[in-house]
Amino acid sequence: MPKVLITGNEALAEAAVRAGCKRYFGYPITPQNEIPEFMSRRLPQAGGTFIQAESEIAAINMVYGASAVGERAMTSSSSPGISLMQEALSFMAASELPAVVVNMQRGGPGLGNISPSQADYFQAVKGGGHGDYHLLVYAPASIQEIVDLTVLAFEKADEYRNPVMILGDGVLGQMMEPVDMPDIRPNEKAKPWALTGANNRPGRVIRSLFMLPGEDGMLEQRNYQLQAKYDRMAEHDVLCETLHMEDAELAVVAFGTSARIAKTAVRLMREEGIRVGLIRPITLFPFPAKIIAKAAETVQRFLVVEMNMGQMVEDVRLAVNGSAEVSFHGRPGGAIVAVEDIVKMLRNLKCGLRTAERIYHV
Repeated sequence: MPKVLITGNEALAEAAVRAGCKRYFGYPITPQNEIPEFMSRRLPQAGGTFIQAESEIAAINMVYGASAVGERAMTSSSSPGISLMQEALSFMAASELPAVVVNMQRGGPGLGNISPSQADYFQAVKGGGHGDYHLLVYAPASIQEIVDLTVLAFEKADEYRNPVMILGDGVLGQMMEPVDMPDIRPNEKAKPWALTGANNRPGRVIRSLFMLPGEDGMLEQRNYQLQAKYDRMAEHDVLCETLHMEDAELAVVAFGTSARIAKTAVRLMREEGIRVGLIRPITLFPFPAKIIAKAAETVQRFLVVEMNMGQMVEDVRLAVNGSAEVSFHGRPGGAIVAVEDIVKMLRNLKCGLRTAERIYHV
């Protein structure tokens, strides 16, 4: 089919429907409102269900219920709304229930503003709720990648029986690009764990609470089981784009919208004859630590660029493990990093004029 010119939010919603999503529950919050608006029209056409919940807490618990009976379910929100979902996300991870959760980030902390931000990195990759758990986290950098990763997110959620997060921002949600839409992929695989009624079969139980007599140690074993799953993700599901890293002496590490901007800065540096490369994590969990560690064997300096006060930079520093200098450039509160500022930083790092570990936008 021909390419479609579409916004990121609407492209994500259409891709979810084509990936077999049948149940959407959400609550309006800018800058992701086009997702529930689109779903309210599109899902009934596809034989699915759209419900505007009374709150984000209600929405994620509806997702919990739909997932428990074997449906492909999804919700979306923006930063403060995702914060309200954290308890249920911990419950879903512990109960091993698949779902797709979308966060089109806005400025914070607090209610903040409706401008794009990347300040929810810690929340997304470190387990924003309680306990030892992780979400598989995708960070798209284009509308086409939003489409492709949405389809992949539903597949991986079912494969691992784990919630998957798509971490975007207001830029990606509102911008328009031409994309190729996938064919409709109905989800017809049976889920032997789903609560579909115990007629002529033994009953099934989905839970995260282990405190009955004789259950000593069961929660500990569940945590070991979950960790083994996260280890499999780290072994098989890391996605990362690299650009001009073959001979790079400087490397920019950025994700999502910041990476789009950083690509232009890298190109300009290359035109000046400065050997700069780019590492773009696409999965934020699992993080491409091995790829960055390998690059640190030859790269002299890393520059981490984020729309926050410095979050992913901590994981980059851990991966580099002292083998090279790691500097940071960021803008918080919904401010977007500029190509000119990244170029200036790279020139200064090349000249060795500024080598502080944390360098903020002024």
